[in-house]
Amino acid sequence: MNNLFVYCEIEDGIIADVSLELLTKGRSLANQLNCKLEALVIGSNLQGVEKQIFPYGADTVYLVDDKRLYPYTSLPHASVLIKLFKEQKPQICLMGATSIGRDLGPRVSSALHSGLTADCTSLEIGPHEEKKAGKVYENLLYQIRPAFGGNIVATIVNPECRPQMATVREGVMKKEVFDPNYQGTVVNLNASDYVSDSDFIVEVIERHMEKSKVNIKSAPIIVAGGYGMGSKENFKMLFDLAGTIGAEVGASRAAVDAGFTDHDRQIGQTGVTVRPKLYIACGISGQIQHIAGMQESSMIIAINNDENAPINTIADYVITGNVEDVIPKLIKYYKKNSK
Repeated sequence: MNNLFVYCEIEDGIIADVSLELLTKGRSLANQLNCKLEALVIGSNLQGVEKQIFPYGADTVYLVDDKRLYPYTSLPHASVLIKLFKEQKPQICLMGATSIGRDLGPRVSSALHSGLTADCTSLEIGPHEEKKAGKVYENLLYQIRPAFGGNIVATIVNPECRPQMATVREGVMKKEVFDPNYQGTVVNLNASDYVSDSDFIVEVIERHMEKSKVNIKSAPIIVAGGYGMGSKENFKMLFDLAGTIGAEVGASRAAVDAGFTDHDRQIGQTGVTVRPKLYIACGISGQIQHIAGMQESSMIIAINNDENAPINTIADYVITGNVEDVIPKLIKYYKKNSK
């Protein structure tokens, strides 16, 4: 009762990274709340899947195993969560802001009248005071995310309705093993107790999944360009620099919207969250949506002709100048000094 749940996505028997990241954060939040961390996995052939989850600190793993539950379809998974949450009454539920989480979360929150905050960049526990009503609430989930086009960072709370629900994109939270020998309890739920036959009205006949050709999430060095690159032709300089130093190329939303490069390379609140060892931001002003996706980089170098650009406030090194002049010099001197 009143524990913290993480809905774990599974593909080909492997728990998704975003779910493990949420388990890591969930363990920390559960410790603060002095409650249990519980995980839910819905799918087929789930034997032994708890071994992937327990090291991240889960006290209980609920398994709903039925061949009809994989691959994911909306109604069966929503039915399981809705009925289970009515039974267990969790205080918090966390999901990945994936295609599945974005479909499932609103269905569950709507059915339970609980509310949902999407694409959170931070989750914390704290008090809240309703001054007009004269009420003080303790241990609420602070659901923190950029709002109003990224002009503010909003902290959203849900004082009354439960569970407090939030989705978080992959890479926003750190994935860390809590205890490799941690052991919890496995609870096997009978699918027929939670799902009706009518929920399987949609049947997946054939399924194709194409993996992204761009892998900037795990790149140790990223060269990212913004609207300040000026043109698609200028943006090609970033590929030259990336090829020289062994990096991957990323972009801000403004650069993608301008057609300078593909959406797969977009970094930020509406793109990919990255944590490289080195992040070189070229012609990027540093709007909050972009910063949310790269601020955890170990070292940040900003190249910009605006010495007051917001990104300069988080950069370790700032090069003030035109990208057309600076980038060719970086390539030249790197080649010269790497021989």
